Formats: sequence, structure tokens, C-alpha cells
Amino acid sequence: MERIVKKYLQKFRKVKEEMNRWDELQSRLLSQFRNASFIIERLQVVQNPKSYGALKFIGGIEDMLLRKQMESLETILLSANKTLEEFHGIVIFLEKSLRDGRQLVKGGSIQATPKQLQQRIGIKPSLADCLDGLSLLHEIHQSEYLLKSSIISALSGLALKLSSSDLGALQQLLVDQPNVPKEEVQFIFDIVFAEEIC
Repeated sequence: MERIVKKYLQKFRKVKEEMNRWDELQSRLLSQFRNASFIIERLQVVQNPKSYGALKFIGGIEDMLLRKQMESLETILLSANKTLEEFHGIVIFLEKSLRDGRQLVKGGSIQATPKQLQQRIGIKPSLADCLDGLSLLHEIHQSEYLLKSSIISALSGLALKLSSSDLGALQQLLVDQPNVPKEEVQFIFDIVFAEEIC
């Protein structure tokens, strides 16, 4: 059993690296969202003929500015979708880690009994703790990825219809990451790496 727990600890070290990458992607996606929001708010001004004053006599300026803003928005949304693909890659990694973790318990040369799953070796976590931790990490990050995808999709599909307050509310959802409670994620790592903390 101790050998299997060590394998789980190796998995969790890799998972922790991916959680750091998740945080980096979160910062990038927020920046992309803010940039897209600025352009969307600017589009409302660009589409208003009163915004041009004396410039309205320059032929085609409204169309040219609108086209440039739309091109910039499209570029940012493409970048945001690439960031979402990276988030999805982490979710797939977590799913594979969970599947491999279950396989360690079920398909190994020694199949663990329910009692063995709960058994602790010193201060190391039990196999059940490891499996539950992997399962929870996968579940909360998958939910968060789906939420992020929905927000970016809404931004793409409704860009010209969103008000400033709509954009603010969507941005707040991204900032809060409601499906990834930091304390809960940290608690899972604290349980698994208890021996390193002591």
C-alpha cells in the first residue's frame, strides 16, 4: 500500500504544477476579457454618429473605425479561445490523473479492500483521501472551465448587445472563479502533503 501512496504523491506533485499553470491562465484570460470589454464599450461610441463631430465629414471614417475595432475584438477573442483550450488541457490532465489513480487501486497486482483504502501509513494520506482529492479537483476545475467557456461564448455572441453592467457582471464571474474555492484546493494539497508540512 505504501508504494501506491507514493505513486499518488507523485501524481499530486504534477497536479500541483498544473494548478499553478491554471492560475497563470486565469490571469491571462482576465486580461483578454478586459481588453475585449474595452473594445465592446468603444464600439457603442464608434457606432454613434454624434461621436464624430467635425470628423464625420471624412468619408468612410465611421466604417473604417468600426472595422478596425471589430478586427481587434476578433483577435482578442481568438486568443481567449486558445487560452480556454489550455484550460481544457488541464481538465483533461486531471481527468486522466483520476482515471489512472482509480486504476492504481483496482487494476494493480494487489487490489485494495475498502478497509485498506481508509488505512493510513504514518502521516501519509489514505488511498481514499488521494482518490477523493483527485476527484474533487477534477470536478471543480471542469465546472469552472465550462463556466469560463460559457462566458467567452456569450462575449463572442452578444458583443454588440452587452451593456457595461453586463460586462462587469461577466468579468466578476471570471475573477471570482466560483467553482474553484482556493481554500478547498489548498486543503486537498495540505492533506496529501502533510508529511512535507510537518
